[in-house]
Amino acid sequence: MLMVHVRTPTAMELLPLLSLCLLTQSGPTFADGNEPSVLVAVQEKSDAILPCSISRKENIEKEVFDWKKDDGKEVFLYADGSYYGKGRTGQDEQFKGRVLHFEDELKNGNASIKIKNTKMADTGSYTCTFPNQQTSNIKLVVDPDPERFNLTYRRNESIRGAASEPSIIILQQTKDKALLQCLVRGASPKPKLKWQDSSGNILPAEEPQVTENDDSYNVFLQTTVSKTDTYRCVATQEEIYHETDTKTHVYINEFPTIWIIVTVLSFVGGGVITILVMKCYKKNPVEVHTGNLSPEDEQFPLDQKQTS
Repeated sequence: MLMVHVRTPTAMELLPLLSLCLLTQSGPTFADGNEPSVLVAVQEKSDAILPCSISRKENIEKEVFDWKKDDGKEVFLYADGSYYGKGRTGQDEQFKGRVLHFEDELKNGNASIKIKNTKMADTGSYTCTFPNQQTSNIKLVVDPDPERFNLTYRRNESIRGAASEPSIIILQQTKDKALLQCLVRGASPKPKLKWQDSSGNILPAEEPQVTENDDSYNVFLQTTVSKTDTYRCVATQEEIYHETDTKTHVYINEFPTIWIIVTVLSFVGGGVITILVMKCYKKNPVEVHTGNLSPEDEQFPLDQKQTS
């Protein structure tokens, strides 16, 4: 039997959490909320299914979801029963007449689409967005070479030598900065590593360190960061159309800021309490005892005697 012990937190333990809550409510959070990228690879002139489902798995027949490619090309837009080709205009010429959705699956939260008769120009990055809810990222690769396709993307088989998710280690950290290391082991061909912040900006980094072992490569890359953020290490193997990444959140000089706010709030709160007590005192003066006090009165003066 699983036993769960619950301890009620003290007021002092709750103060940092309260301050952090106030900070997050007053500005953007650090997580981007996007799902990891999914790779879909197909042979040219075949059909490609790009997967997308709402996380709650609920009926989306009355919802809105929007598919876009790369720099904002409109691929497919669904809104409460209407979509491109049925009551809506604005679809990019590249996709007209070639994109279908799965209408019978909408009730299960499935917003996937099928692109028919794929072309090389369809290769790229796609997003499936439910406004104000979630965004899924899909990468489509259309390969014109059947032999290469069969060799690299045979269904239900892993890609030999494809890099696994990178490992991230915080090697050193001070109140002002942190040294991060990203490591990929046993990959072939040799992967390229890069560091990004939560906005997708590529960070300056040291020269990658590479060791080779039986035709596979171990690669690590270090960078120094100086602000609180979510950082991502990306490993890319262009030769086999493979990309994977890992994220980590780093706090830089976080607690001093929180405790400054806590201190300010404490002074403000204390001042308000003092004013209220003084007003109460003027209306209802406290009786002051003079003379000799009993030992019990010395320990609990005035009306603050301990009760049993």
